[in-house]
Amino acid sequence: MHRIGFVVFPRFQLMGFAAVTAFEMANSALGEPAYEIELLSEAGGEVKSSAGFGVLTKAFDETPYDTVMFGAGTTIEPMTPALIAFSRRAVETSRRVAAPCTGAFVLAEAGLLDGRRATTHWAFARQLQERFPAVKVEDDRIFIVDGSVWTSAGMTASIDLALAMIEKDHGQDVARNVARKLVVYHRRAGGQSQFSALLELEPKSDRVQKSIDYAKANLRGVLSVEELADAAGLSPRQFSRAFRAETGQSPAKAVENLRVEAARLMMEQGRHSMDVIAVEVGFADPDRMRRAFLRTLGQPPQTIRRNARESASA
Repeated sequence: MHRIGFVVFPRFQLMGFAAVTAFEMANSALGEPAYEIELLSEAGGEVKSSAGFGVLTKAFDETPYDTVMFGAGTTIEPMTPALIAFSRRAVETSRRVAAPCTGAFVLAEAGLLDGRRATTHWAFARQLQERFPAVKVEDDRIFIVDGSVWTSAGMTASIDLALAMIEKDHGQDVARNVARKLVVYHRRAGGQSQFSALLELEPKSDRVQKSIDYAKANLRGVLSVEELADAAGLSPRQFSRAFRAETGQSPAKAVENLRVEAARLMMEQGRHSMDVIAVEVGFADPDRMRRAFLRTLGQPPQTIRRNARESASA
């Protein structure tokens, strides 16, 4: 049996429990209690969530766990010495330690991510990198496994992380069964940029917003800086400066992200060839599209399409 210690703290976010549900469904799929979950906290007893109601927990002690998972919150809460000490002990005594979403800050504070690759929710990735420069933050991954340490993006990505653990422990068929029960992808295609590309493009001015709207409606075109600047009613130099200041991206990078996102959606629908998709979203040829996918999602288009087909047939 795999004993999992799930660590919570005041104002933890309930969505993190999605991973717990995945393990519960694995028990159902296997027909036996393969995973046992214990909720842990520093002092034990009731710990209240950000929603206002609480859960009963067991206080930190010397109990050995196969897996220790740290909960997450919508903000970065102060970390106590006891929490840091427990996380350090967990890395030494457990087979693996997982920190979905902002839980990565706990491991980083304990020095456990130094020199390791790690991810977190895209909105907190820059903060994680700035506070802990020794961590190799990759802000466009659904989850990352570096040795015995697992980190994931936003809290729903804890499901992806849990499914990967289940697959490692009990095989692909069981993980697919669990994904089907949860009505989620067995392996979600791509990185978290596919979900944040449009959210990050929230300019303050109407002019820059017009250029983004124009780009989305004309992905098949060239979409040069001059063309986008004209849509915004600015000179190319003014436009480039304003666009980066308001979105944090260059116009070229933003256009590439939008094209990758549009191409990914077409691949998941599965009705067009790679050649057709490349032309429709403005990449012109599949090789250029492939390079953009590797830069943006870390996976080639063929992998994205295959994973989408596997998930659809699971």
